[in-house]
Amino acid sequence: MDRFRLGLIGAGTWAIAQHLPAFVARDDIEPLIVCRRDADLVEQVAEHFGFERATTDWHEVIEARPDLIVISGPVVQRPEMVRAALEAGAHVLAEKPFALDPADAWELTALAEEKGLTLMLAYAWNFVRIVEEARRLLAEDGGVGKIEHVTLTMSNNVRDLLIVGRQYHDLPIDSPPRLETWGDPKISGGGYGHGQLTHGLGVMFRVVPLRATGAMALMSSREGVPVELHDAIAVRLDGGATAMVSGASLPVGTFDDVMQLQLRVTGERGQLLVDIDRPLVRRSRGEEDDVTLDLGDTGSDYSFATVVDRFVDLAAGRITENRAPGELGARVVEVLDAAYRSAESGRLEAVARD
Repeated sequence: MDRFRLGLIGAGTWAIAQHLPAFVARDDIEPLIVCRRDADLVEQVAEHFGFERATTDWHEVIEARPDLIVISGPVVQRPEMVRAALEAGAHVLAEKPFALDPADAWELTALAEEKGLTLMLAYAWNFVRIVEEARRLLAEDGGVGKIEHVTLTMSNNVRDLLIVGRQYHDLPIDSPPRLETWGDPKISGGGYGHGQLTHGLGVMFRVVPLRATGAMALMSSREGVPVELHDAIAVRLDGGATAMVSGASLPVGTFDDVMQLQLRVTGERGQLLVDIDRPLVRRSRGEEDDVTLDLGDTGSDYSFATVVDRFVDLAAGRITENRAPGELGARVVEVLDAAYRSAESGRLEAVARD
């Protein structure tokens, strides 16, 4: 296929800032139909990015039968939207988490495979070189041996977004984020965990080839804020391994708004360290076996355009490796689902498996 017709559901702040500029910069994309709830704003989006049609009803995007559909609508509705897009025969790029219930996540993964369609999640950090180098170093020459413990710490500048819906992107259209999109658990499913820590877990499960069996979590916020700002999650992984996962929301401007993410994977032979901010990848297996990779100045460069490029290449059949497939997203959803249940119950919650 020389050109792909594009449909987008949920043309909010993030889609305007990242998805749409990356898609319309390509010569092989025909913007067909775009959807958001605000009638005036969706018309502005359509005009600015060259869409043929605009709508406030996401079902009309499905009915238009685009070749590619981006799902960036409210978290609570994403499973229904992804399912409808796949059933209509479209390749799907979905924001994350693409489901709140692990059963939905695994069902959608299986549906995409059954139909031979691409289902890719917008885990942009999974396409950064530092993550791929870490994954390679963990896999080659026995890595660190059997994995016994993992630590993941993440923090970034979304505190004001979760509390008051503060805008933190430069946009070509005045489209501030809706507070309820991030700050109403009935729509978002939760706070920092679903909104941001999902990024870190996406990196963790790209590097670490394991799956969670249970989680116990503590979450904290501030008075009057209905979603959590910080997460502390203890996770049990396959084979008896353990993990500690930490997420914290920071004020705008902290660390120059650069995301802080560090991953350590400990095994019977040593430890792998990934630090995205520095950037650094190091595997240590003793004094005579210590490897630090030279990543240069571009090792942790983030580009959402890379996500879009690889998604289109997958849909076109030019490449076959999906670095953010539904299967990876489902493993992330399992942890978050168990963590939120645990924060409410005060107990270790098992991951439900069929």
